[in-house]
Amino acid sequence: MDAEWEGAGIAGEAGLAAARAEAPARVRRTALPAGARARSNRFVARVLAVLGAIGLVVSVALIAPVTSSSSLAGPGGVLTAVGRATAMSGTYLLLVTLLLIARIPAVERAVGQDRLVKLHRALGPAIIGLIGAHVVTIVAAYAAQVAAGPWHELLVLATTFPGVMLAVAGFGLLVMAAVASYRFVRRTMKYETWWAVHLYTYLAVALALPHQILTGAPFMGHPLATAWWLTLWFATAGAVIVYRWGLPLARSLKHRVTVHSVEEEAPGVVSVTMTGRHLDQLEASGGQFLHWRFLKRDLWWQAHPYSLSAVPTTNRLRITVKDLGDHSGSLARIEPGTRVAIEGPYGTFTNDARHTDRVVLIAAGVGVTPVRALLEDLPRHVDVVAILRGRSRRDLALRDELAHLVGERGGQLHELVGPRSHAKLDARGLTALVPDLAQRDLFVCGPGGFMQSVIAAARRAGVPHQRIHHEDFAFQAM
Repeated sequence: MDAEWEGAGIAGEAGLAAARAEAPARVRRTALPAGARARSNRFVARVLAVLGAIGLVVSVALIAPVTSSSSLAGPGGVLTAVGRATAMSGTYLLLVTLLLIARIPAVERAVGQDRLVKLHRALGPAIIGLIGAHVVTIVAAYAAQVAAGPWHELLVLATTFPGVMLAVAGFGLLVMAAVASYRFVRRTMKYETWWAVHLYTYLAVALALPHQILTGAPFMGHPLATAWWLTLWFATAGAVIVYRWGLPLARSLKHRVTVHSVEEEAPGVVSVTMTGRHLDQLEASGGQFLHWRFLKRDLWWQAHPYSLSAVPTTNRLRITVKDLGDHSGSLARIEPGTRVAIEGPYGTFTNDARHTDRVVLIAAGVGVTPVRALLEDLPRHVDVVAILRGRSRRDLALRDELAHLVGERGGQLHELVGPRSHAKLDARGLTALVPDLAQRDLFVCGPGGFMQSVIAAARRAGVPHQRIHHEDFAFQAM
């Protein structure tokens, strides 16, 4: 089933148009040629990767002054060296993972929050393995030096060496957070429970520092090494404090966002319109998301990522949310006047990622939310083909608004409604709908499986990987 629309009068757009009439649109950033910002972001990402690798090499090299051929030849000498190297590399990578999710604006713009979170998770097993290897090898090395059993030596280290007991507790918290992050375990937990457990990672990191500085051979009598290590720790702590807590608090106090209205868009889907002050100064782009904290009982302590479903004005923001759990379901009952704390904007699913002046936008389900805002934000000269996928017409949230925006620019809108077997989006189906697909940028948003199948189909149809844009919102909630 395929319906093509070329402009339409809509019922849902009237309220939004009235809202926009109340205030001018936000001030836009200086437009860059298509692809320029994307190339700049790739360059920044490569520079950050190189700096990260250099930092790892320098950190591990701190053990060189305390590692000699004679020390390696002694009882437990090799194990001691391995223990020190794994400690330095594991701890350095742990600090890197905290920086990855510190939401530093320049880093987030260059890489994208979903990719940062994926890398954060990918490094987790390596960190646990390295720090675990440090514990095992150091205990074995010290036991070999005094000809004692490993369990006895572990007890001696924990009870007599400064800060070691704290480090043991910190390692236990790290393991707990790691176990909670495994997919089969996380599926059994509410998001709120998992999030609370994950917060202990910060405490675990803090507990590890004292024993390193007080008992670590690379730092005892080596002021430059100590200065390097403390700089890494306090820079990481500063970034987390400033960007995870300080900046969101400052923005929330400045913009004073409150809920204005809640409207149903489709079964289980609602739009929450909010008002605030100087919202254009957020410089949010269509396709981006923010973390929202609704300051009411049972909701104030948790922040969730939701995409903007319209480009902000000076005094209005809007999100469109599907009931997928406790938090998203409760938004249908949120009361006007509720205060909202905000964090963001984040995301690279924006016009800045575009390489060409022709795009195809594909959305399924509530994935239409960032696609609708992105469409509104695209320059007027960009040629647009939009594809909506849903089980029924009632499931096409914001369909009327999308049709209006597509029609205004003379684009095409295809609606694929019904079972997947009747409305395929494989390579053949895509090229049938969009014959020049290989010459376009493709933006896709929807459930994870849907996005992956569309991306694979687009690649088979000849779309270069750098012109396929998506953000996995399952990776945003950290």
